[in-house]
Amino acid sequence: MCLILIAYRTHPRYPLIVAANRDEFYDRPTAPATFWETEPPILAGKDLRSGGTWFGISRQGRIAALSNFRDPRTVKKDSPSRGSLVTKFLLGAFPAADYLAALQQRAAEYNGYSMIFGNWQQLYVYSNKGAMPPLLQPGIHGLSNHLLDTPWPKVSQGKNALAAVLAKGGEPAVEELFALLADSSMPADNLLPDTGIGLEWERLLAPLFISGPVYGTRSSTILMIDQDATVSFYERTYNGGNPGKGTTLRYRFRIEP
Repeated sequence: MCLILIAYRTHPRYPLIVAANRDEFYDRPTAPATFWETEPPILAGKDLRSGGTWFGISRQGRIAALSNFRDPRTVKKDSPSRGSLVTKFLLGAFPAADYLAALQQRAAEYNGYSMIFGNWQQLYVYSNKGAMPPLLQPGIHGLSNHLLDTPWPKVSQGKNALAAVLAKGGEPAVEELFALLADSSMPADNLLPDTGIGLEWERLLAPLFISGPVYGTRSSTILMIDQDATVSFYERTYNGGNPGKGTTLRYRFRIEP
């Protein structure tokens, strides 16, 4: 994913709320979110080129989301797919702390990434491109193609927008969450990061919702888990990066012991 916004232990009913966008080339084959025929079953989209995923949850409540770290100077063409890191955690039964240790040991094998994983009661954060506190703290957080809460314009704007939606109180409005993810406003050039890809691409990737000619936001996902361990999962997929032409899938289930 390229933008992950998280409200963690900030809402009285929902300890975890995630609003996220996945950005990708339009010609990369992708399957929409569904329950995989695996044991345990996991709910996730699928990258049909490499077989992994970018965000998902198991019926037992294991959660993982990954965002690439943008640094073209260090890209390794023969590195394994980072999506497999998400899939392996979702399908496993090992403690999240053990998985963190495994990620640290294999950090050099993969191109840059940042990952959030665990369950709705405890989430870990890890990047193979920089040190971060391992446990996610209560609050509103944002992750794009750098470290957690790096103040890129889209991260700061997204966090503020999520806080504004939740400040209204009551049940979070799913359509308002999708609307904030569909924001395509462009920040000023002087606010853009310099990640080594040139100004034209920095501009293209700057909005929360990206609508480029060959690359853009392919899907938006909303995940909410309430105090009774009931999961509400929404995925909206888009045609060619057009937020006005989306197809929405909805899933609701209770986390199994």
